[in-house]
Amino acid sequence: MKIILAEIPDVLIIEPQLFQDERGFFFEAFNLKKFTYYTSINVNFVQDNHSYSKKNVLRGLHYQIIQPQGKLVRAVVGSIFDVAVDIRKTSPTFGKWVGYEISAENKRQIWIPPGFAHGFLVLSEFAEVLYKTTDYYSPQGERTILWNDADLNINWQISHQPIISAKDAAGTPLQTAEVFP
Repeated sequence: MKIILAEIPDVLIIEPQLFQDERGFFFEAFNLKKFTYYTSINVNFVQDNHSYSKKNVLRGLHYQIIQPQGKLVRAVVGSIFDVAVDIRKTSPTFGKWVGYEISAENKRQIWIPPGFAHGFLVLSEFAEVLYKTTDYYSPQGERTILWNDADLNINWQISHQPIISAKDAAGTPLQTAEVFP
């Protein structure tokens, strides 16, 4: 397992150790003991989520103000541009974002700690994304920051309008969003 610090140090890119030969490949997608050892982060994942999306679908920027979730995200089919936005008001990186391509091919995972908004754009014809969460889904605590908020200025690397849900289209700008202390 290789851990790469993102430009926002609390966000981590995780590259697994891959064993590959003419038969195919094998890797540990998650090992709690190794994750804790290499990251010094103690987690208790309680929920696994699986999404399927078509090309140009953008999901996000989502977070939960009640029952904040840390997320370990990976693409098992296709590729996505995965984005994390720091929405911890007292953080030196408040309002900053990082984005990385993760794919079935590169097998990278991204650790997004509680206190961040998360979203992704599908780059391939379709993608299946799995992510583990450190707390349960809380509909009453769910919030959405506008994916194209001018203050965030996220470079989604697209030249046309993505496919988004009505909920995501009605997201709140960061300036007026409910954020973490």
